[in-house]
Amino acid sequence: MLATALVCARKVSPCVLAGAAFVTVVSVLGAAVVRGRGGRLGGANGAKEPSPTFWIDAPREPQSQVVSAHEAGSLPYPQDALPGGRDAETPYGTIRVFEWGPEDGERVLLLHGISTPCLALGGIAHTLVESGYRVMLFDFFGRGYSDTPAGLSFDLRLYSSQILLVLASSSLPWTGDGGFHLMGYSLGGGVAASFASYFPHMLRSLTLVAGGGLIRRAHASWTSKLLYSSGILPNWLLERLIRSRLMPAKQQLGRHPRPEDCGPGPTAPPEQPAALAEADMLLADLRAPGRGDVRPHGNSDASGGDSFDNAVLPNGATVASVMEWQLRNHAGFVRAFMSTLNHGPIFEERETWRRLGSRLAERRHPRAGSNGTGHQKLEPGLTGGKVLLVLGASDPVIVMDELVPDATNVLGPDGLQTVVLDAGHEVAIVKGPEVAMAAMQFWEQSAKPTNSPKDSLASTFGI
Repeated sequence: MLATALVCARKVSPCVLAGAAFVTVVSVLGAAVVRGRGGRLGGANGAKEPSPTFWIDAPREPQSQVVSAHEAGSLPYPQDALPGGRDAETPYGTIRVFEWGPEDGERVLLLHGISTPCLALGGIAHTLVESGYRVMLFDFFGRGYSDTPAGLSFDLRLYSSQILLVLASSSLPWTGDGGFHLMGYSLGGGVAASFASYFPHMLRSLTLVAGGGLIRRAHASWTSKLLYSSGILPNWLLERLIRSRLMPAKQQLGRHPRPEDCGPGPTAPPEQPAALAEADMLLADLRAPGRGDVRPHGNSDASGGDSFDNAVLPNGATVASVMEWQLRNHAGFVRAFMSTLNHGPIFEERETWRRLGSRLAERRHPRAGSNGTGHQKLEPGLTGGKVLLVLGASDPVIVMDELVPDATNVLGPDGLQTVVLDAGHEVAIVKGPEVAMAAMQFWEQSAKPTNSPKDSLASTFGI
């Protein structure tokens, strides 16, 4: 394992790599403490209670142990930040769900990105509700106010299961043929595309806003590959390093975060102070200037640049402040982030998108009826057989000049429609009304009996 690390991290000093090897060895000494623990895993307060399931608790209000009563009134992400909130209890832990809008309106399910909870999509949701739609948003496992399943990979299976659990938690019917529009942002776009490839009949439409799924792996730096690869370094060390990398720069101020800066989370066994020292040395080396992997587009690994970090959410908080809040208060956040990067539908999911392309083609070309009458019919769901891509012109994460040709290659030229807005990766946050309007126009066009492949929304909503 460490041989691989040496190849990947040849720019890191030998003493630091030796330190990484040391902490890998000493971590084994405490492994028995972790293995075999049963029951429900507590959150920041470390509380445990017997349960046949395993998860890490999300923050819960009131957070008397985290913030003062005065500070609680100005949380960057209060539990009532959006209307219609509820906690859906599941075998994987509790999921925070928001659902509101006219009960007889067309339904829209929105999926957020890898780091910022569903509050990020509040602007889109409010615009849709004002136009007569019913919306549902939820925090992915390990984000916001949703618990973190322990011992499971954050892959498409987990995210698809969470979607189905959320749909089932509603008192209104969301499933069936063409039950709802699906919109995914960033990671949520990758999840949405993959979900649609397996359950196309359930969806009225699919909209991907700066969506992942086809990101080219060449964009990952060697340090990211080292840090986000399991098995090379012990998990407690990885979580310590990644927690620091994710912390907004204003918390770093030229020093390494202290434990109280980074919030709860796994640390080295208390009897191993030397291991912590080696971890700090490795962190210092990774942060040293001139290493060639300085993140050019923002303050953290989850960032799409300063414009993303400083983007203002519907409640007036910034993306960076919500990130800091999660790092301080959600004990499962870093674990969910790490596992998603390793296992989630983010990078080069070409086969999945090809399957989606086939599902779209089936909805553009009618087939003979199975009852022998010869009548032609279209497969249910994904009306019009197209996907809407909404992109930011200056997005450094989802690069327009890469995604459009890559998506065209796997979906076919008639399988997608593109809208470009003047924004970066924060497009869903700062251009919420424009994104919603583009989606609604796309839905209206898709519902027409005939829909020309040359229809374009870019002239109306583009730059």
